[in-house]
Amino acid sequence: MCLGAMTTFLLITASVSAMSAIQDDLHVSPSGLVWIPSAYTLVVASTVISAGTIGNLYGRKRAFLIGAAVMITGSLTVFAADSTEGIIIGQLVSGVGGALILPNSLAVLGSTFTDPHRRTEVVTAWAASSGIGLAVGPLIAGVLLEHFHWNSVFLSTVVLAALSMLVGAFVSESRAPGGRLDIPGQLLAVVGIAALVYALIEGGHDGYTSTGILTAWFVAAAALVGFVLVERVAAAPLLDMSLFRSASFSAVMFVAGVSLFGFTGVAILSVLYYQRVQHLTALDVGWRLLALFGVYVVVASATGRVIRRTGFKLPLTVGFLAGAAATAGLATVQPDTPYAQVWWLFALFGAASGLVAAPSTAAALVSVSAERAGMASGAVNAFRQVGSVMGSSILGALLARRLEDRLPARLDAHHVPPSQWPAIQQAVSTGKGNGSAPRSVTTALGDAFTSGVHLGMTVVSVVFLCAALASLLLVRNRPHGTAAG
Repeated sequence: MCLGAMTTFLLITASVSAMSAIQDDLHVSPSGLVWIPSAYTLVVASTVISAGTIGNLYGRKRAFLIGAAVMITGSLTVFAADSTEGIIIGQLVSGVGGALILPNSLAVLGSTFTDPHRRTEVVTAWAASSGIGLAVGPLIAGVLLEHFHWNSVFLSTVVLAALSMLVGAFVSESRAPGGRLDIPGQLLAVVGIAALVYALIEGGHDGYTSTGILTAWFVAAAALVGFVLVERVAAAPLLDMSLFRSASFSAVMFVAGVSLFGFTGVAILSVLYYQRVQHLTALDVGWRLLALFGVYVVVASATGRVIRRTGFKLPLTVGFLAGAAATAGLATVQPDTPYAQVWWLFALFGAASGLVAAPSTAAALVSVSAERAGMASGAVNAFRQVGSVMGSSILGALLARRLEDRLPARLDAHHVPPSQWPAIQQAVSTGKGNGSAPRSVTTALGDAFTSGVHLGMTVVSVVFLCAALASLLLVRNRPHGTAAG
């Protein structure tokens, strides 16, 4: 079960690490590049709650095994792809598998280990496995990219998912009958989130007020409003809207989403900065980001025990404040800033993310009544995944837009003849490489790209400050109690 959960998160950072190689090979536009990790997290975010219900009704082990098989299918689709569209389709398929694996792997552990202390240990191990997946994803991708084509990266998830199926076959089956699927709510959630992500990503290239993007905004708003209305009257809602009457629960959903928004966004910005600005290999980037992911794993594993003494407010508030400080520092990096000067900022951000991982999940359960704990658990996982897809889509779109906006000024500053600008801008918008370009052009591109990274890091810093304030003022500090709901 832990291996399956690890695979779902490994695919995120492995995909991010392969982005530059994919762009060089297929000439993917900046906005198209953002879709590669976003497509996967989009499906996971919008279907993870229903995937848990499917496991409850038809068997958690069965759902887990099907999820692993679907992830293998999606990864093989990406492996065989020779176009951006093929990669995105494969990532969408893998997202269905990831959604089935995540809630059902945790539910299988919960039903297998009935002793409370033993269950806490295995759930902590399950949570740590996600961090391990995030940490080793760039390293595995880096090693494979050193010797093979970019599509080999996605074979790693095929192997791990197959191993998960082999081990999972020996697990006992469990169910929790009594619920039912909320088909209208699920469809509206998928349409709403997909339209929102489309508007965010493509709006950065086409303009947020263009006709197609305005249509996407309208569809997103209509679908999400419809989702709320449908859920309020549904007999078995996908997400019980009455849970949000608790200010603490609403705040926890916000901070849970923010935590993955920043974590995913910073990972993407950092990988692209080192690969596109400092021109490092994927393996070199993986080793550098180990400071972030490695510290995250250690701190997240320890924080589960810390909150028994401190409650939720302290680690959440301190974590978001530390994350805001770290990203503010990362917003000052320059194209020639050596890693020796910033490694501690990555470690600080990893520690900050680790501090908020366990409390943001556990606080959701004590913000509602005991009989609603299952719904709260599914909701917090969904909001975390929504935060993840927002991190990749929003920050990726901001980076692409800032790169295009700032490029003319940087070309002028580095004395590139204006007659060459259209060709350079066309190369950037279509994702063509610039390895043979003059030094003045690559320097200008690096400056413009770094400006986009600065903008993204600044956005994360501000959002983390808002999450710190919400944690301090609204989150209920009761690690062992329950609320009235």
